[in-house]
Amino acid sequence: MSGQIVGYVRVSSSSQNFARQLEALGAVDELFEDRQSGKTRTQRPGLEEALRYVRRGDTLRVASMDRLARSLIDLEQIVSELTTPERGVSVEFVKERLTFSPGQSADPFATFQRQLIGAVAELERSLIRERQREGIDLAKARGVYKGRTRRLTDEQVAQVREAAAAGESKAKLAVDLGVSRRLIYDVLASNGAYAGTAE
Repeated sequence: MSGQIVGYVRVSSSSQNFARQLEALGAVDELFEDRQSGKTRTQRPGLEEALRYVRRGDTLRVASMDRLARSLIDLEQIVSELTTPERGVSVEFVKERLTFSPGQSADPFATFQRQLIGAVAELERSLIRERQREGIDLAKARGVYKGRTRRLTDEQVAQVREAAAAGESKAKLAVDLGVSRRLIYDVLASNGAYAGTAE
């Protein structure tokens, strides 16, 4: 009896959608998702749940390597753990057209192939971040860089600070305003776009 096809998708923020990844995955028996960047596994509850769910004979299908892992070490650990004879789970990467099957963890060529492609993906992410930083530096030099746009008005900023001073929790403030807790902390600490706003 063949196992299940278990899909996993991830986007970096709640404003993005899974459409392209879902199209790449095709039909799956179960689907797990994360709507956050998450540099480590523990920061991606959907992935943790998927890894607990898969059983011997199942295939974990992901649109691309960078959706499963944020680093080469992370990629290597996840694939190696799943494809051990004990776990018996295959891992399929649609974009790269690669499937790693149980028992391959001891195959040096399969390991090299996985590490090489993962390293290329990691390098690509680094280059993108570097280009973004260079673009920001050039924009700052020209005096046209404005940073991130503010999500809250001056009035809302004042309300947040007043409520926090009165003991309101940051989590509740974030929910009430429909923003992240990180943004609330930025407002309270006058960071980023909220630097220099009236206290």
